[in-house]
Amino acid sequence: MNLLQRIRFFLHWESPPKPEVKLLPELYSHLKPFRLPAILTIMIMLVGTVGYVLIDNFTLMDAFYQTGITFTTVGFGEIAPISNAGRIFTIILVIAGFAIFSSAIGILVGELSRGTIFTILKERKMLYKIARLKQHFVVCYHNDYTLEVTKQLKNNHIPFVVVDPRPQIDEWAVEYNYPQYLKAEPHAELSMLKVNLSSAKGLITLSDSMADNIALIASVRLFEKEHFLPKPYYIISAAESMGDVEKLKKLGADTVVSPTKLTAQRVSAVATRPDMQNLLEEFLYKSDNPLDMEEVQVPKYSWAVLKRLKETHIRQITNTSVIGITKKDGKFITMPKGDVLITSECRLLIIGKQSDINTTKELLRRREKPREMRFV
Repeated sequence: MNLLQRIRFFLHWESPPKPEVKLLPELYSHLKPFRLPAILTIMIMLVGTVGYVLIDNFTLMDAFYQTGITFTTVGFGEIAPISNAGRIFTIILVIAGFAIFSSAIGILVGELSRGTIFTILKERKMLYKIARLKQHFVVCYHNDYTLEVTKQLKNNHIPFVVVDPRPQIDEWAVEYNYPQYLKAEPHAELSMLKVNLSSAKGLITLSDSMADNIALIASVRLFEKEHFLPKPYYIISAAESMGDVEKLKKLGADTVVSPTKLTAQRVSAVATRPDMQNLLEEFLYKSDNPLDMEEVQVPKYSWAVLKRLKETHIRQITNTSVIGITKKDGKFITMPKGDVLITSECRLLIIGKQSDINTTKELLRRREKPREMRFV
């Protein structure tokens, strides 16, 4: 470890993360047309310097300076008397300089008019922003579902990247305030590297095309195997029919939402109990509601395993309530009583403030009996 690295380590300075995909080689390919004007410029400067030394006996520095002001046509004049042969040589340098600069400007205007260089630089800047994200979601394909999903993600301060192959994504990103976005085919491996998928928490694909969802889910699961990722991604998708829901789950989707089924359930709920139609939205989706609901898994090593619910004193310690328990075999117990036994890897459905739910998670992850139980 050198001195600079030691200083950075002592001051806790960390280098900003860099994207896995480098766009500079792609940028260099668009700068290739400038190679010929650059080579000709060097050759003219070399020939001009040698010419002034041989023709008018200039010193090397005077010859180089005279060639520069002549080649660039700045019009400073002669720094020393020049012979007729030298003046003819100067005219040739002026014409050559004008031709080279004209061609270079034409190439520059052509490249800028295509907009490719600006596009690459803009994408490179975006990739550096995406590289800083951790535990984010990759939301694929812009549509009405995407708008609602990204609104909820922003309200809950969850980072995300929107990926869409259509050129209108730049306009949509500005209109709907997408902080990070990318114009690319989501199922391509290069796109997965660009969106920093290796550091992502999961992926959401909401394409109207079933084929796009299938291709994306299969590509993501293949990406996991090829890159030996320790934890699988949480993949969320959408499908119209129940048959498509089962297909996507078999392919590897963790959660598949059917808009048709959700609409039917919502309509039937409103029809049967119209007075309760807004309760779910008020409770779960309202941003200023202090209460939240979450499922917490009990680890194998937890001190609470094989203890009765009332013996854990979760409600007294964390100010949360357990309103349901899902056993390891999938059996769900609603409103469990205090005598219900907590088993290994069961999931507790907990209601309370988010801060209190987080405290409950930490409590259940402990191996030893918490000290807080002495006071309850």
